[in-house]
Amino acid sequence: MSFMKRIKEEIRVIKERDPAIHSNMEVFLYPSFKVMMHYRLAHKLYLKKHYFWARLVSQRGVRKTGIEIHPGAQIGKGFFIDHGNGVIIGETSIIGDNVTLYQGVTLGGTGKEQGKRHPTVGNNVMISAGAKILGSFTIGDNSKIGAGSVVLEEVPPNSTVVGVPGRVVKRNNVSLPQDELDQVHLPDPVKEELLNLRESNRLLLERVEHLEEKLQND
Repeated sequence: MSFMKRIKEEIRVIKERDPAIHSNMEVFLYPSFKVMMHYRLAHKLYLKKHYFWARLVSQRGVRKTGIEIHPGAQIGKGFFIDHGNGVIIGETSIIGDNVTLYQGVTLGGTGKEQGKRHPTVGNNVMISAGAKILGSFTIGDNSKIGAGSVVLEEVPPNSTVVGVPGRVVKRNNVSLPQDELDQVHLPDPVKEELLNLRESNRLLLERVEHLEEKLQND
């Protein structure tokens, strides 16, 4: 993709996903735009094994935006970082198409692996603010990671993850439309479990009362 086409694509993605952007010119001030311009250049240098220059370009992007993307990471099209301060993307991370990250997200390693150390993120994935995804595993397509979650193992496609450590909540294996990707409307498995316990307790009490009435009548 040519340089101008790349800029137009970044402008389109940011305007589509951030309602606070009212003009094309505002996009040039946006951290996501700045860091992606630095990343694309740094990644090209990295692929040519100009590692020092790649890191130099990358670190300039970090200083300007507070977003750290290692030049070795592989990022698809339609990638968007909302606000973004504190986002860290490790060297062997692989990110698919149409992925959205919010501030404070980490795609990191555990410090124990060799080779592929960082996550692979599928297409149409949303990772909410403060989420930490640590290790070499895959986040399946159309999945959502809740704010503050710590994900340490593979996530199947079409899933939602919440909690520490992150737990998967299936959504009937139905793909999530892009306009459904928000940080608020996420399932709460702890709440659901408490509601299930409350219902089981209610049924148990009803059964005990029924047995007591039967004994009294006998």
